[in-house]
Amino acid sequence: MPRVRSRAQEIPTSTSKRRRAKTVEDERPKGGRHRRPPRRQPLWREILTLIGVALLLTFLIQHFIGRVYSIPSGSMEQTLHGCPGCSGDRVFVDKVVYMFRDPTPGDVVVFKGPNTWTEHDVAANESGNPFTRALRYAGSFIGIAPPDERDFVKRVIAVGGQTVECCDEQNRVLVDGKPLDEPYIYWEGGNPNSQKEFARVTVPEGTLWVMGDNRNNSSDSRFQGGGGVRGVVPLGKVIGKARYIVLPPSRWRGVGDHNPQAGPGLSAAGWQQGVPLGVGLAAAWPLLWLSRRVKYALTPRKAE
Repeated sequence: MPRVRSRAQEIPTSTSKRRRAKTVEDERPKGGRHRRPPRRQPLWREILTLIGVALLLTFLIQHFIGRVYSIPSGSMEQTLHGCPGCSGDRVFVDKVVYMFRDPTPGDVVVFKGPNTWTEHDVAANESGNPFTRALRYAGSFIGIAPPDERDFVKRVIAVGGQTVECCDEQNRVLVDGKPLDEPYIYWEGGNPNSQKEFARVTVPEGTLWVMGDNRNNSSDSRFQGGGGVRGVVPLGKVIGKARYIVLPPSRWRGVGDHNPQAGPGLSAAGWQQGVPLGVGLAAAWPLLWLSRRVKYALTPRKAE
């Protein structure tokens, strides 16, 4: 006899339908406004990540873009402070600019001492303590210690092919027979002193003639290596251009690059020295906002 199914066996209950429908919906991934925010990382992990990224960026910036240098001497007073007993300046040195052009008269440059400048130097005794050496390296890395005792900072006075000599009747340095306009010169005691005279020198191609702003307290191209052509600095020794004083805060400003050969009418105004810094600060906020938006968009979301 054929078996007859009951109504209960043929037609599922409404409760069963609802349960199956709910199960299917639960299996579907949810998006849009239903997405969960990314899981917050532990604080210690965020701190380690932040430190690692900061060190990596510092390494890349210091070696390829720019570096902070400590000014250990007073040869560039008062453009750069480095006198004994004062708060020495820390300056940001741009390493990129000279990839596209050579230094020009008026630029304040940091450079490695040529062999003629350092051939008679006595090598400093390095500490045998690894911890002390590590601290010294870390200090030089972030600019709180001199990176190298054989690095110098001076102002470019003449470039390859030009002749330089001192002085005319008004105590001015001459380049190609024309007197220089040098408002940055600092005279100790407040009154102009006589500059040390030197014979005419033709600067070899590919080199620079550099002098300090504290003109009578600077060991520069006039004296290093005995003076003359032995005092010039090869372009290959130039590390970069001093751009900004970053410490102490009371001296935050751009480092002027008044061209002494152009005269007072053709040099950039002082306020223009701060334009690149202002542009950089203005661009920093949009860049930060954009990076956060990109990070949020790329972070995987989990369905509820």
